[in-house]
Amino acid sequence: MCGAGALPARMATEARRQGWRVVAFAFPGSGDLAAVADAIVPTRIEAMGPVVEALAREKVSAVAFSGKFWMGDLLAAGPPDAVHARMAAHAGALLDGNISGAIEATLAGLGIELLDQRPFLGDWVGAPRTWSAREPSEAEWSDIRRGFAVARVMAQASVGQTVVVRRGAVSAVEAIEGTTEAIRRGTALSGPGAVVVKGVAAGHDFRFDTPGIGPDTVEVAAAGGAAALAIQAGCVLMLERDTTIKRADAAGMALVSVDGGG
Repeated sequence: MCGAGALPARMATEARRQGWRVVAFAFPGSGDLAAVADAIVPTRIEAMGPVVEALAREKVSAVAFSGKFWMGDLLAAGPPDAVHARMAAHAGALLDGNISGAIEATLAGLGIELLDQRPFLGDWVGAPRTWSAREPSEAEWSDIRRGFAVARVMAQASVGQTVVVRRGAVSAVEAIEGTTEAIRRGTALSGPGAVVVKGVAAGHDFRFDTPGIGPDTVEVAAAGGAAALAIQAGCVLMLERDTTIKRADAAGMALVSVDGGG
């Protein structure tokens, strides 16, 4: 199930390397997957009936989600078909856990296994370390710890996973606008020197989402004057890692993976 960004192609490539036959259900923004998939099924979020039919037709035995799916897209979707409407009724309120449960129940009813994303991510999920040339300062480490303390609470409540902090003051918490817009808002409010952190809730379900950052994240943070960007090691992936690190170094930004989120 392919959302937006570079991740679907990465995961499809790794899945084929492992011997899987890859059928890409391509939602808007998933890019050109012709070179990495054995079959492509164009897909819309409001039309789940054709998805269920294609799952059966292609004899799919396991599903992995990949790429970015925005809550805003779900809210803005057109009139749902009957299958989508049944799933929405099962989910109730649009909380991550409710949506995940409805999807899991639908797939289980078809005899389809839902896979953890991490085995298909290669080396994009890293161990604790400083990736950039510059280490965070003591003041930045203090804000990193503060940011992760808030991020864990927000993620546990299914609000968001990104927090912007400066001198202990939280200037932004990610909601449905996504990481990039939360960083823009937070750095605009905090001014230069802010710290950006991204982490996950305890018990995060990696079958549905492995949060990530990438070159664009660093560019937006740098444009807002952020001094450091910290991610939870083993839980938040770094897309296009070499490019992301180079851009952090070019901006003089500290880029770190932190064990346990602070």
